Amino acid sequence: MLQPLRRRVWAPTGQTPLQRVWDRRDRLTTLAAVTRAPWALRLGLYYELLDHNARTEDFIRFVREVHGHLRRAVILVWDRLSAHRSAARQLLEDGTSWLQVEWLPPYAPDLDPVEDVWNQTKYGTLANVIPEDIHDLRSELDHVLNTFRHEPNRLHSFFDAAHLVL
Repeated sequence: MLQPLRRRVWAPTGQTPLQRVWDRRDRLTTLAAVTRAPWALRLGLYYELLDHNARTEDFIRFVREVHGHLRRAVILVWDRLSAHRSAARQLLEDGTSWLQVEWLPPYAPDLDPVEDVWNQTKYGTLANVIPEDIHDLRSELDHVLNTFRHEPNRLHSFFDAAHLVL
């Protein structure tokens, strides 16, 4: 969202940092997937930025695009968001032989590596960032996620935090 997330910062005594913002409600929705090649320990990060709330069709298109990049069978591990369940059902009904869906237990965001991507992005890298407008926010988010994409140690840390066995 364009509302900045305020976090504690260090500052010299008597020089409290000030953030000047106004009430803005514009937002971006981000879809993401952390991937692992089965024959290597190489991880990847795919994402898409949307200017609307994600719908079933967005998830279907995103999964198909990720599959297009990977060009291999996909085991999709998803939480139980209703749009995820709907997208998985439609993808499987369409006869996608390259897709297998596994579900995370209900209410277990700590098992989802993508949740750690969001936590690192929102509460770490973009904390205290005040974008001028939605385009500035898109640019900042794109920069952060592209940086994550090229940091293999960080991508491995997302899986390590989720305690997933690779």
